[in-house]
Amino acid sequence: MLDLLIELGNLKRLPRTGWLLRGVSNPESIADHSYRVALITLFLADELKAKGVEVNVEKALKIALLHDVGEARITDVPKTAQYYLDKGKAEKKAVMELLLSSPNPREYFKLWREYEEETSLEGRLVKFADRLEMLIQAYEYEKAGFRNLEEFWGALEKLRESEFYVHFKELVDGIEGLRKQNRLR
Repeated sequence: MLDLLIELGNLKRLPRTGWLLRGVSNPESIADHSYRVALITLFLADELKAKGVEVNVEKALKIALLHDVGEARITDVPKTAQYYLDKGKAEKKAVMELLLSSPNPREYFKLWREYEEETSLEGRLVKFADRLEMLIQAYEYEKAGFRNLEEFWGALEKLRESEFYVHFKELVDGIEGLRKQNRLR
């Protein structure tokens, strides 16, 4: 397991390449992104529970922590590169191999697949949190003066189509509102 933990440290050093390709000079790492996704997942899951939605918070957090582990091997493959290779297949293979030395490889792989395939409430919640985190980061980069990030804002529509939008409309519309205010300055 020590080798796994060391290899997962790559996530701390690997940048999110979408930002890099759009001119963000020192973009967040994959681990930076994953940490905030986990925090967002925790807060959203607890909020849903408070509203009477049956959500397994522990399961959602496990999924959030696992959702990008494959990128420790395949890196954060940008959309432009995905046209030329099968990121899904590569990431699945990397996750399977990485998790073999974890304490519970079958469970962890199953949880990762629930995120990828959005087959559980918790998996879909983490996907929602992942998109929301990306938009918050896009807003922060735009506020810092970076431009050409329009493609990332397409995720707003995905968030609005989500079953969770009704619960978190204020957050989704709020990030769009902050962006509009920032663009007026």
